[in-house]
Amino acid sequence: MKHAIITGANRGIGLELARQLNQRGWRVTALCRRASEALEALGVTIVSEFDVTDSAAIDDLAAQLPAGSVDLLIINAGILEGMDLQHLDLESARRQFEVNALGPLRLTRALVGALGQGGRVGLVTSRMGSIEDNTSGGSYGYRMSKAALNAAGKSLAHDLAPLGISVAILHPGYVRTDMTGGNGLIDVDEAATGLLARLDELTPDNSGTFWHSNGDILPW
Repeated sequence: MKHAIITGANRGIGLELARQLNQRGWRVTALCRRASEALEALGVTIVSEFDVTDSAAIDDLAAQLPAGSVDLLIINAGILEGMDLQHLDLESARRQFEVNALGPLRLTRALVGALGQGGRVGLVTSRMGSIEDNTSGGSYGYRMSKAALNAAGKSLAHDLAPLGISVAILHPGYVRTDMTGGNGLIDVDEAATGLLARLDELTPDNSGTFWHSNGDILPW
């Protein structure tokens, strides 16, 4: 049975990814700070009180996973705290860097052994991390942290290639979730279906690609 680990799996896109992979017959380990009733109803393995900024929690998880026991790691957990130039909040920017960029890098590094040959990593980012696509400014902490995640994902694709591990950098779309206040263009089921389609297509040859969930390749 294939094994997927998903962060931020208690709601939104992460919950839907867990649901769809569970329906495929995968073993799913759902990581979250607090479990939800919806997640508990899936019957998957839940690791609660897990925070991607907590190095001890990451090390504990890695110690429990045998080599080659994970086929797919999806790092979905993230935070969005809006700010403009007039209301610049550097503490908020630091929080977003810790969760959105450094946390995924820490976790991926820790689980390299558990992934092993043929393993796949999906980094859920945002096109707001695209420098070329920035036509409106603002959102400093979020944009910068997601740009950093994109850069980390590209480096990971190169560094993990000799180990047979492939990396996808994934924008889900403008999705109606709690993070977006219910605003968006698509629902979580459509976003999750698209993300999993991109991960199904992920190979060593296209590792390091920045994809929209609909299959479009996005600019850096």
